[in-house]
Amino acid sequence: MRFQRTEIAEGIGFSSIIDEKFKTTSIAVRFIVPLSSETSAANALGMAALTTTSKAYPTPALLNEKLSALYGAGLTSFARKRGDLQVLGVSASWICDRYAIDGEDISGEMLSIVRGCLFEPDAENGRFSDEPFAITKTDLLDRIEAELNNKRGYALAKAAENAFRGEPAANSCYGNKETASAVTPEIAFSAYENILRTAQVEITIVSPEEIPGAEADFRRELSAIDRSPVPVVFRSKSPVKAEPETLSQEMDVNQCKMVMTMKSDSDDIYAMRMLSVILGELPVSKLFLNVREKLSLCYYCASGYSATKGALIIDSGVQRSNIDKVREEILRQIQLVCDGEITDQELESALLSREDILASVGDTPASWSSWYFERLCEGGISAPEDVLLDYKAVTKARIVEAARSLKLDSVWLMLDKEVG
Repeated sequence: MRFQRTEIAEGIGFSSIIDEKFKTTSIAVRFIVPLSSETSAANALGMAALTTTSKAYPTPALLNEKLSALYGAGLTSFARKRGDLQVLGVSASWICDRYAIDGEDISGEMLSIVRGCLFEPDAENGRFSDEPFAITKTDLLDRIEAELNNKRGYALAKAAENAFRGEPAANSCYGNKETASAVTPEIAFSAYENILRTAQVEITIVSPEEIPGAEADFRRELSAIDRSPVPVVFRSKSPVKAEPETLSQEMDVNQCKMVMTMKSDSDDIYAMRMLSVILGELPVSKLFLNVREKLSLCYYCASGYSATKGALIIDSGVQRSNIDKVREEILRQIQLVCDGEITDQELESALLSREDILASVGDTPASWSSWYFERLCEGGISAPEDVLLDYKAVTKARIVEAARSLKLDSVWLMLDKEVG
């Protein structure tokens, strides 16, 4: 595997990853902008509208027909939240040219389609075309509704809204039903134009072979835009509340949810991630073995660490009568780590889990693309084997120190409706 990243203009990076084992090529064009409740829905819709049609393919049927003719190539948009940032983009994948039956230039055609979607959308007079945009808007509203129906995901989203209140990270990367419903074709197109002008841009191509001219073509297209990139901060730790705060919401559910957010000022992200694994990311983790299995206090109990916000998030499914007991036991298990109660087996299991995850990087083109983008966000370009060495260097003492840095910030509860 060969990786190379070049700054092709201010605020624009172009990365090429060559891995000869693949039979497909993929591209991801990421636009990174500050996350805001006022713009997230419009940004998401402005980006989503780009992959349904373009000037060259003004209906979804025409674009899908062209993609099917290119051996079933894929084209999609995405919107994600990363801390206080919104990461928007377009991605595509297709078979390598060498496998085309008649020697077609699949890569050339697909890159032309991607550039057409990005820089020559199906729009006139400052607005996207009505019918395709209406479909895109309905799809986004359906996605928002689906996320509301995912009770565990909803609980985590509401907990983040509370824990990061007053910070961009409190917001959804899609907006909500009200803000998304209010977006018109004109508003979405204006958001799209603003993204092109102000976003930090990362373009990543993963392929088994070099694609001549790809970098130059994107450089040419982007240089024609009058850009003023807005600086972004990938890591912005959230301040802990003066006193832990508990909020609750009653819903029509059979199983209550509890989400505890702990915050830390530690910069030792490898120790914090190992701590999270030891606490609640494995079937042999402390929370699973003790809170769920030994004490039978909950249906599940898991943890995750957000390096972007310096937050450890522990969520569980519980009966209402057990909520206080679960909270106390979770805090007790964290205190045990603070007191140095980490076994060699727990440390070894945590390291093996990290090793397994790192070993899978590069199994797919998308995993390479995501890996190097995440490393860039964390401030350095490191190969998986280098990061594994960082994890191996984590000691019990560092994990204990990481645990001691945690402070309870907030608890969010989804409660079942009491009868009577």
